[in-house]
Amino acid sequence: MQKRIPNTLLVIAILLIGLGGLLAVKLTPPKPVELQSGFLFPNAFGLAPFELVDQHQQAFTNANLTDQWSLFFIGFTYCPDICPTTLNKLAAAYSELKKVAPIQVVFLSVDPKRDTPDKLLSYVNFFNPEFKAVTGEQTQIFPLTRSLGLTYAMVGEGENYQVDHSAGYVLVSPQGTRVAVFKPTAELGQAPQVLNEALISDFAKIVSSYKPQ
Repeated sequence: MQKRIPNTLLVIAILLIGLGGLLAVKLTPPKPVELQSGFLFPNAFGLAPFELVDQHQQAFTNANLTDQWSLFFIGFTYCPDICPTTLNKLAAAYSELKKVAPIQVVFLSVDPKRDTPDKLLSYVNFFNPEFKAVTGEQTQIFPLTRSLGLTYAMVGEGENYQVDHSAGYVLVSPQGTRVAVFKPTAELGQAPQVLNEALISDFAKIVSSYKPQ
């Protein structure tokens, strides 16, 4: 004759099984966000303190990064190709990026000797007057670009020197931390570029999964 399991023990067993399932779900690590056009940094990284000036001759500091996302791109107004191409592409993507979350595009000139606020104003207005164009002393610019993970170097002598610089974009969180980098990739017969479709899609993925650290 089979012994019946007391109802109390049966209820306890069911509860334990259910609790085990919940723990398994909680302990399963979330899938990493896979980006088409770049990658997420494993840890949020605070930016170096900086004091720059924008195209309207207003101060631009770490405080200007709060409460919205920021997409940084470095360059210079005398750039013959990468900078105008990139700013034109960002201008085309800007309205779609804003639909995802509040965001500002920040063009950081690493050539303050030639790129005065007035020069930056006329330059960036050609692409989008809402973009920020900022610059400052090299003592402010260099630590910021280093903490963004971007590089630049002056090439040549005299008035017609050029500036070699990174061509990627860096995404900064509303908490002022470095979150992701978008890097241009080369396709057959085309110059390396970050495709706008991939950028917009990746930005949406990051925003939906982002948890401030």
